[in-house]
Amino acid sequence: MKIFASLFFALLFTGHAMAQETPQTQLPRTTLSAGIHQMDIQVALTPEQHQIGLMYRSEMPQNEGMLFVFQAPSKQCFWMKNTILPLTAAFIADDGSIVNLEDMKPQTTDSHCSLKPVRYVLEMNQGWFAKKGLKAGSKLAGRPFTN
Repeated sequence: MKIFASLFFALLFTGHAMAQETPQTQLPRTTLSAGIHQMDIQVALTPEQHQIGLMYRSEMPQNEGMLFVFQAPSKQCFWMKNTILPLTAAFIADDGSIVNLEDMKPQTTDSHCSLKPVRYVLEMNQGWFAKKGLKAGSKLAGRPFTN
């Protein structure tokens, strides 16, 4: 019986660790735009989805990203633990305007924070915003924003 219990817990914890290292790719999606530029965006709504974010991904198409939606505007800080891809975080106000952009280095725990309280954070491949000429003050459009 003791061996069975040990084996059961070993399998349980091994399975749990493996599940944590799986990228989340089945989140709801929405489309956002920045002028003529369209983005296919996964939407992270829950604290658990926020925590995993884009961890464990080895690739992401150029016009895809992840939008983190919070209940109320507050100062948001992000880091890149277990995140392989270099990303840029856009901290976004309720009306869709970009408050600030932060390039984030993979596999680090450096904090990257909004300059003021925001409800939304959009992570895209690093360089995507710059290539599209988007910066602080640029406006995004789509379902979550009150345009």
